[in-house]
Amino acid sequence: MSDAETPAGADQPPATSSKPAVTKSGSDAEPKRPLKIAILSRKASLYSTSRLREAALARGHEAIVVDYLRCYMNITSHRPALIYQGKELTGFDAVIPRIGASHTFYGTAVVRQFEMMGVFPANESQAIARSRDKLRCLQLLAREGIGLPVSGFAHSTKDVQGLIEAVGGAPLVVKLLEGTQGIGVVLCETNQASESVIEAFRGLDANILVQEFIKEAGGADIRAFVVGNKVVAAMLRQGAPGEFRSNLHRGGSASRIKLTPEERSTAVRSAKSMGLRVAGVDMLRSNHGPVVMEVNSSPGLEGIEGSTGKDVAGLIIQYIENNAAAGRTRDRIKG
Repeated sequence: MSDAETPAGADQPPATSSKPAVTKSGSDAEPKRPLKIAILSRKASLYSTSRLREAALARGHEAIVVDYLRCYMNITSHRPALIYQGKELTGFDAVIPRIGASHTFYGTAVVRQFEMMGVFPANESQAIARSRDKLRCLQLLAREGIGLPVSGFAHSTKDVQGLIEAVGGAPLVVKLLEGTQGIGVVLCETNQASESVIEAFRGLDANILVQEFIKEAGGADIRAFVVGNKVVAAMLRQGAPGEFRSNLHRGGSASRIKLTPEERSTAVRSAKSMGLRVAGVDMLRSNHGPVVMEVNSSPGLEGIEGSTGKDVAGLIIQYIENNAAAGRTRDRIKG
């Protein structure tokens, strides 16, 4: 369910040439001062990247798209620096990371360098790293008492039967820890099939999660978009006929949805547990309340803006306006 890059950015290019109509965000007040904002993305034409730049320019800011893989760093005491296209990146007030899942290591290093330079990040490097590690993410959510599907993790194939029993047996879902956009997610309808899939993945030395199958969700999930400490938009994603995965990239559809108070609280608490200021929280509606499947640090904007009509990009820029200050990069999350 992660919004990884295709081919090399944290967003998907728009399906059509026209962008979905969005309603301007609530406050049209002029920002206190113009900001210089870096948007870290592999490609300026990607939908989310272009919308963030457009929203920043509309509010009087300077917005520069920086290909983070083309940056290099000077790691020097007291004067850290980033160089891009032969020039040092200076004078930035804020940075918006749009880091693709396959480039998390280098991308977070670039964000961390901005932090060392006193630049305010929409999401901090450590928070991005937490959310990208699916096992670590689940462990932190569990520590906070947030609803989760029953999940198991093991290393040895000798323990497969016990792992299957730990999550309640088949049907169950097997996930690659490194998978994105529904790739590497398999529904196993019998214990025998579960054993075969788990052993096959482990035979390739792949790290996997085993989770209970939430049948009552009906192939649908909820994406709640959190900015700051508030859910600013939400959509229901429905999988294509016969498909249990609801990813839009796999033919799913999206529609606006009204969240329950419990779902709103779960989304905000989940983002906060990762230390994320901007997040897409993916949940399923189960018989025992909302369960969180994933917390995404680079959620795409096309689906959420298209289905809700909200100017989510503008709300992110407003949040940065209200919070960007030199040195505000302290991470207070343990784990």
